Amino acid sequence: MKKYINNKIVASLLGLLTLVSMVRCSHDYPIDEDGLLITGRGSCYVSNFELLGTDFVSVVTSTTAIPATSTTPAIPSTRNVVIDTTALTINVEVALGTDLKNLYPQFTLVTDAKLDPKITGKVDFSDLSNPKTYAVISGNRRVRKEYTIYVTVQQ
Repeated sequence: MKKYINNKIVASLLGLLTLVSMVRCSHDYPIDEDGLLITGRGSCYVSNFELLGTDFVSVVTSTTAIPATSTTPAIPSTRNVVIDTTALTINVEVALGTDLKNLYPQFTLVTDAKLDPKITGKVDFSDLSNPKTYAVISGNRRVRKEYTIYVTVQQ
């Protein structure tokens, strides 16, 4: 009988502790409509951008690397993506012959930020006169910045 009462007390205390911790967690970090934590972070920017073709290989062009000589250091190749966090633009050059109707954009965002609209598959970038726009929303969900993506085709 004594063992039964002790087990009942322990089970009750564990249940109460679990309930208290669940309530405390929900108040510390609320969850948004996508199931993501809403944090205190107000930063809101894109740190990297990539366009992938249907084979999931980058279609972004890059400059050619210049090897080192006896008098000059090597200059590494660079990708032709320019992210302007002030003007909220992304300028990207893709290789000639790229199928612009079937591209997969990839964004790297600051910690806890999210993208709107969500990217769920291929995106059509073929209408170069009407660039795509994506909003980056901060971790605290109070800052929203609309980035415009300008795609050009290599000549």
